[in-house]
Amino acid sequence: MDQELEQIQKQAIELKPENKKFLDRLQQKPPKHLDVKMQELHSKTFEQVDCLSCANCCKTTVPIITDKDSERIAKHLKMKVFDFETKYVNMEADGLKSFKTAPCEFLAQDNYCLIYNVRPKACTEYPHTNRKNFHKIAKLTLENTVICPATSIMVEKLKEHLDKTQKKSNRRK
Repeated sequence: MDQELEQIQKQAIELKPENKKFLDRLQQKPPKHLDVKMQELHSKTFEQVDCLSCANCCKTTVPIITDKDSERIAKHLKMKVFDFETKYVNMEADGLKSFKTAPCEFLAQDNYCLIYNVRPKACTEYPHTNRKNFHKIAKLTLENTVICPATSIMVEKLKEHLDKTQKKSNRRK
């Protein structure tokens, strides 16, 4: 997967200006049933992409940590919340919390998450491609195309789908 990941990341970097324009247009004028299409693309893509062979999100980014995340993880680790946050959590200038390090300290060598059942909400929802109002997270999606091969694949498939839909619509006119 390393070579495939590198290829997808390289392509995502090359396509970033094009993808930015595409996602900006989606944000301004989302097509009908966009969320339904994204749910479908998300499901189909993750049937083919094995996150454990990649784990690039865990290796390169730090998730936002909520107070509930801290409480849940601290309890799981049998730590006090204060001690957990002192050891693992960074307070950002804007008041948000995140893990201190990337790669994540809870990422095992085999790419398994050591706190998978209690992982942060941001990790559970990553790469956010199956959420409602997908068009509202264009900037996040653009950044995720470079991090997550599945996101890059979904954006390319969405572009293809919308292009086909547009061509069909033009033929009807």
